[in-house]
Amino acid sequence: MRQLGIVGSVGKVYLGDVAQAALRSIGTHDSPKFSQEPGFDEQTWQLVCSTDEVTMRISSSHYWGFGLFSRCFLNEIVMEGSLPTRARCAMDIVSSLGRNPWEPFRVRAFERATSGTIQSHTTSWEGLISVARESMSDDIARLQDEVHKMRGIEESADVILDSADEDLNRAREALADKNAPAVERALSRASSAIVRADPKSEMGSMERELLDG
Repeated sequence: MRQLGIVGSVGKVYLGDVAQAALRSIGTHDSPKFSQEPGFDEQTWQLVCSTDEVTMRISSSHYWGFGLFSRCFLNEIVMEGSLPTRARCAMDIVSSLGRNPWEPFRVRAFERATSGTIQSHTTSWEGLISVARESMSDDIARLQDEVHKMRGIEESADVILDSADEDLNRAREALADKNAPAVERALSRASSAIVRADPKSEMGSMERELLDG
């Protein structure tokens, strides 16, 4: 996580694609800290990483083959935070991987190591993804309602609201692709456009002055 030779570095660490996707899913975060540093086996470790909204703990260990096979390592991911935030992280992990992280190479060995069936893992992941989809769909619908309410109040505002509509359409497309970060970016742009178009807001007043000038 840090360059070798820098204070706090512990040597090589092999995160794997699941752990890397998990860390990316929480966005900008502090440097991960190891609660169990890697030793002789560089693929066995535990780390914790936090943002203002979520804390993520990842543990890596082998579940079959005594650590000799890279495809038989288990990443246990524990998240603490609001349900919508955790759900969006889960959706982003699946989206960025391009495959289902709960489908292991050795099914029975994986089930024994996790004390859970593949069906239970599937249900847990898909349940979180469903929560994320519903939460972001609600956000899109809420902003769309605001756009509709503001239509026709001022002609100059309608031009700005057109850009909000475009961003909301992009948010819907990103949601269909299960791309949570892209949805968040599109929603942020749409929300900003709505504020700019609002005649009661200070930003809206400034926007109209610029357009009139």
